[in-house]
Amino acid sequence: MTYGESTMERIRPQRFHEAVGLEDWRVVGEGACAYFRTGSFAVGARFVQAISEIPGVGDDHPDVDVRQAGVLVRLITITDDYYGLTERHIELARRISAVAQALDVPADPSAVQTVQVTVDALAGPDVVAFWRALLGYQERAGSGEDLIDPHRRGAPFYFQRMDSPRPQRNRVHVDVWVPYDQAEARIAAALAAGGRLVNDADAPSNWVLADPEGNEACVGVAGPPAHVPA
Repeated sequence: MTYGESTMERIRPQRFHEAVGLEDWRVVGEGACAYFRTGSFAVGARFVQAISEIPGVGDDHPDVDVRQAGVLVRLITITDDYYGLTERHIELARRISAVAQALDVPADPSAVQTVQVTVDALAGPDVVAFWRALLGYQERAGSGEDLIDPHRRGAPFYFQRMDSPRPQRNRVHVDVWVPYDQAEARIAAALAAGGRLVNDADAPSNWVLADPEGNEACVGVAGPPAHVPA
């Protein structure tokens, strides 16, 4: 089956990670991402041009961020009822990696991450309405708990239901989604910088950390392959 003929079947992150030929890619909170070190804006522009020439790529419209040192490519399907990966993304990722290899542009999976802001709320709909208006965001795939930037630039916001007030804990925190093979190093660095581990009950998919003053943050991992140790 060719890329243009591949299915739109929805898949989980683990399915993507276990597919052959996707060593350049990591699934984080906002889809499958790869970072390619181009070394210059000119090389990056040529790389993006080559991606645009992949047959059928316009149907999946990957998000591309071009900077002086490299290019970040993100693959994700955003519709009224779905926010995630499909079977088509597997072959498209392979095609993009092949383009990078042809142009001698190396990938650096360790450079991938996404950040999400999480707000704990008692009156969820009222709080969501405020932030939607303030940010100019929209609901994600019909969810009343998630807001995303319609221009696909800013960090998403997630609104977590809270059953009772928590005056002694912060109610806004940052979720940092990192590649499955970078989580341990990132957590170790945060702890060495003065942080502390608050909760690892959901490891190896999520860890709650806190800075020296108790402000919390979460480190998240999206669906590592079954054969990769936590």
